[in-house]
Amino acid sequence: MHRSESAGEPGATAGAGGDQEFLALERELAVFLRRARASSGEMAREVHPELEPAAYGLLVRLESAGRQRATELAAYFGVGKATMSRQLRALENLGLVDREPDPADGRAWLVRLTDEGLARFRSVRGARRGQYVRKLADWDRGEVAELARLLHQLNTRAEE
Repeated sequence: MHRSESAGEPGATAGAGGDQEFLALERELAVFLRRARASSGEMAREVHPELEPAAYGLLVRLESAGRQRATELAAYFGVGKATMSRQLRALENLGLVDREPDPADGRAWLVRLTDEGLARFRSVRGARRGQYVRKLADWDRGEVAELARLLHQLNTRAEE
């Protein structure tokens, strides 16, 4: 096989659409993202049967970062204010988040997980962590840490 061809992409050369490593990355990320979207849908339904899959990420962010303004959340996820407001309203209606005045700015509101939202989220996250532990049981812990580090690096660069 020619050095610039990959086993899965015969004839794929650097000049014909990119290096094989980047083609392989694109292919694997496409599969990963498709599976992640399906998984988010399942996890969202486990938190609450009426929870939209896209809103699950909001719970993840609020649990890890704490109280946030809607504008901060919109910027973090790269969505518009209207989209974020709609998703937060839905979460509020389900009793998973609530809003409180921002002590730093009386005109602004901070969004936070309710006790029920936090309990439901942590239950689902714990079950998901158990699945990761089982699926990656034959991986070295260092490999898991390296994968997490590389994904974090990729996510950080996506924000730039």
